[in-house]
Amino acid sequence: MSIPSEAPQIPTCYRHRDRQTYVRCTRCNRFICGECMRSAAVGHQCPDCVGEGARTVRPARTAFGARPGRSAAPVVTYTLIGVNVLMFLLQSTSAGLERELVLWPPAVADGELYRLLTSAFLHYGLTHILFNMWALYIVGPPLEMALGRLRFGALYFLSALGGSVLVYLASALNAATAGASGAVFGLFGAMFVVGRKLNMDVRFVVVIIALNLAFTFVIPLISSQNISWQGHIGGLVTGAAVAAAFAYAPRARRDLVQAGAAVTVLLIFAGLIWWRTTELRALFGLA
Repeated sequence: MSIPSEAPQIPTCYRHRDRQTYVRCTRCNRFICGECMRSAAVGHQCPDCVGEGARTVRPARTAFGARPGRSAAPVVTYTLIGVNVLMFLLQSTSAGLERELVLWPPAVADGELYRLLTSAFLHYGLTHILFNMWALYIVGPPLEMALGRLRFGALYFLSALGGSVLVYLASALNAATAGASGAVFGLFGAMFVVGRKLNMDVRFVVVIIALNLAFTFVIPLISSQNISWQGHIGGLVTGAAVAAAFAYAPRARRDLVQAGAAVTVLLIFAGLIWWRTTELRALFGLA
């Protein structure tokens, strides 16, 4: 008498044990049902292998190292606008705030170095802040999207500081300077560099820079309004230089070169501030 053999066991999906299948994941070789199949370059993969593969894929980045998905919303630009507007409102209600935070060279030489940055968030009048914030609103978002939030923030603050440093070096000792114009001019310079890097038509940017420089030097000649050419030129040169370092850093060492460039600019500014402070303190008999 023959003994009946056992019926062959039909494989089931490793995630759904009640579903029979003969399809295997091409990566881990486990059985998967129709619901668990994920199309792959060859065959199908299971959800676990697809997720593991996604974690090993480097996220796409722009030509300057930014991650497009993370930089879609210009958070830094809008935050900077908000801070400038808030400071203008506080400045309008407190004369003492303006006196304590504007860039006045003797005060900086006396140790109040914070004025080099705080002055970039104060403005003299409604027209002053409206122009600067409008320019930041127009130029900021595309630059932030291209560079990423961290690089854009560094660009803005270094440009603001670059404008203040040149004011500290070359302005009259009795001048009290304020405004985000240095940072804005830095963004203009960065737009030119970024546009050239991306092979874009930058003639419009050149026109904007030329017009603003013309206003910088002509308006004081035809009116009693003072405009800090030092802040504008310092910001423009700094913004273009920093953007060039960000844009042309070699891809293999991009983050290291970009960070090194930002630190180098800070060190240069620190040296110039120290030199000017030493000079002014000697002039005032404080050395």
